[in-house]
Amino acid sequence: MNLVDQQLDHYDWIIVGGGLVGASIAYGLIQKKPHLRILVLDGEDTDHRASVGNFGLIWVQGKGFDFPAYAKWSLKGADLWPNFANQLSQTSHIDIAYERRGGLEFALNQRQLKALSEEMAAMSHHTQGDFQYTVLDRNAALDMQPGLGESVAGAIYSPQDGQVNPLYLLAALHKANQLLGVKYQPRCVVKRIEVLAQGFDADGFVAKKIVLCAGLDNERLGKQLGMHLPVNPVKGQMLITQRATPGTLKYASPQMRQTGDGTIQIGGSHEHSGLDDRSSLDVMQTIAQEAVAVLPELAQLQLVRSWGALRVMSPDGAPIYQRSQNYKGAFGVCCHSGVTLAAAHAGPLSSWLLDDSNEDYKLLIEAMNNDRFTV
Repeated sequence: MNLVDQQLDHYDWIIVGGGLVGASIAYGLIQKKPHLRILVLDGEDTDHRASVGNFGLIWVQGKGFDFPAYAKWSLKGADLWPNFANQLSQTSHIDIAYERRGGLEFALNQRQLKALSEEMAAMSHHTQGDFQYTVLDRNAALDMQPGLGESVAGAIYSPQDGQVNPLYLLAALHKANQLLGVKYQPRCVVKRIEVLAQGFDADGFVAKKIVLCAGLDNERLGKQLGMHLPVNPVKGQMLITQRATPGTLKYASPQMRQTGDGTIQIGGSHEHSGLDDRSSLDVMQTIAQEAVAVLPELAQLQLVRSWGALRVMSPDGAPIYQRSQNYKGAFGVCCHSGVTLAAAHAGPLSSWLLDDSNEDYKLLIEAMNNDRFTV
């Protein structure tokens, strides 16, 4: 046996990227096949990381209203979350602050409420009625969230939305993976992947199979494995207030949510600014004004910090799950919904990677490959 043959037995899987997507997949693989030798290669602390800037929503509303497979996948992912959260917390001994009380999306005018209503109707149609929602007029919205601003025309409520602390979630996944035997290599930015006779060499680390979960770097790495993984950065900025009275926000929303420690997290910006992840005063002012328009009492709270982060966005906003057609055992996963889909990535997606998924999940996952960008 030569040196290469010996190295090929070193790992069964290499996962390039240790963010929420890569960590969730590693967690799913090692749970299903505890004997697997799995290595997660992570980048530098200074890299652009969507995971550390995530809003923390487990959100179904609107995801895939124009893409049936994504709508079904988002709902299935959210429905898998309760068991996933319980199991992950037990394994890691970290409370990830998961809750599923439902979510509200506020509309600041009737036109916006009508557009949201149409999206929800499409979601319900795509999921054969499994997606549940209620269109609330202003009075009904006030019953659910007292103190709304005069400009709030109504809201959409879905009991299937939830929230979690995304930093605790990432920490729990890494700790659970370590306890279960997954190897983790930080500060390892993969520059080149070489295809071997029976596997892959990622900058000196060798495995039989490889999954690209490297966020914005997936497009560059995917080309080396014959995969088209088109992703672009979309910046989101966030604000954190001082601690507010518990229950100030009754439900999470895309505009704001109250964290487990009482602070109010405000966001909602979508900026195409390349790789610039800095926060900016004009955008901070805009999202703060929109939050105060929804809930005026927020104007009394002081802001304590702000930051920007880059989302990993495909051309249509939906995930890409790609199997290399050129090199067996190579996969690419691109996704900006790392929190919402964490349970799905640990569950049915990891089964798909192992060629062990049921037919329904297989069809759903493979409907989100990159063929949709080439036809």
